[in-house]
Amino acid sequence: MSETATDNDFSIELFPPKGPKGEARLDEALADLGALNPAFFSVTFGAGGTTRSGTLDTVKKTMQATGRPAAPHLSCIEGTRDSIGDLLDNYKAAGVDRIVALRGDLPEGMDQPGVFNYANELVTFIKERHGDDFHLEVGAYPEFHPAAPSPKDDVDNFVRKVQAGADSAITQYFYNADAYFNFVDEVEARGVDIPIVPGIMPITDFGQVSRFSAMCGADIPRWVRQKMEGYGDDKASVRAFGRELVYNLCEQLLAGGAPGLHFYALNKAEPTTTLWQDLKLPTTASSAA
Repeated sequence: MSETATDNDFSIELFPPKGPKGEARLDEALADLGALNPAFFSVTFGAGGTTRSGTLDTVKKTMQATGRPAAPHLSCIEGTRDSIGDLLDNYKAAGVDRIVALRGDLPEGMDQPGVFNYANELVTFIKERHGDDFHLEVGAYPEFHPAAPSPKDDVDNFVRKVQAGADSAITQYFYNADAYFNFVDEVEARGVDIPIVPGIMPITDFGQVSRFSAMCGADIPRWVRQKMEGYGDDKASVRAFGRELVYNLCEQLLAGGAPGLHFYALNKAEPTTTLWQDLKLPTTASSAA
């Protein structure tokens, strides 16, 4: 693992905007986030591939506006082998050299994914079709995926993705550094040696983060929840405590050897730029490895 922050890769996640207001907010965010020179931006998709075209459009806009690489998320629920293959070809033609390959959340009423059931199958398909054209990121869950039958099953799933050809991983966000370090130790004991970058969710709106956490299975420690709830409508105190909490988490992760940080920006610049500056992260991007 890298020894100093300047050796690490720091990246930022965005999502395809909806409507003119969303487009305007993304444009404003890109102007500020681009100045941070992240190693790359990632761009999410919608359930059932509903924002597939939006993902490609946002990837192109992000690269053009910031001059930084952008990595689209690609899921197992995108459709057929042909449609996924066409999408990969379109990404390559657009200059994309990194893909975030995920199983994806199933839309309501959908019992199982499309042609691929698991992310390792998607990774295998991409490698077979494109070789090393794309650096492949996969997801990791330090607190374990909520749909996994057991922690062991979740670790087994992660190891399969690495064996299929994943180059690095980005985790779901969390607020307990021990969960991350325990996960890394466990998969390294299984022979995994790819970089596993912690996902970081800034806290400026605790209600929003609480709702996200309920959906994705991210744990909010009881003491954090109680303190946040104690602030009530005092938004300034919520932001100040959230800023301190996440800053300390990032410091602990980097000091412990995390190979970078991946910020969930939610198409807002201020929370991520504030943390970036607090942590004194570099604004000259390192090479995305």
